[in-house]
Amino acid sequence: MTFRQLILPLALAVALPAALSAAPAMNGKSPKGTILTDSHSMSLYTFAKDKQARSACNGDCAAKWPPLTAKPGDKPEGRFGIIARDDGALQWTYKGKPLYTWVKDTKSGDVSGDGVKGVWHLARP
Repeated sequence: MTFRQLILPLALAVALPAALSAAPAMNGKSPKGTILTDSHSMSLYTFAKDKQARSACNGDCAAKWPPLTAKPGDKPEGRFGIIARDDGALQWTYKGKPLYTWVKDTKSGDVSGDGVKGVWHLARP
């Protein structure tokens, strides 16, 4: 085998894992414009009471506003980071803001959590 014959398979082997890893969120369309959505196209939210890279939504709050969880081994990517929650779970962040879904959003495109109690807002790219 020549050097050139080895380069393509090696380049593919290096690039394939990066291509297969997906960002934790993507841009989605909503009645309120472009927002971040999870892998199921559900709207993502931020919480105004969170501190930079620290979730203030725990317990009953997290039951209503489920955190966008990361798995052990997930790696930060671009503007997406990972924080440890008070319960030890890992949570994705965008620009340092923890990301959540809302239990009352039942289908893709729902944005019923935007503006709840003046502290919940759609996550925007």
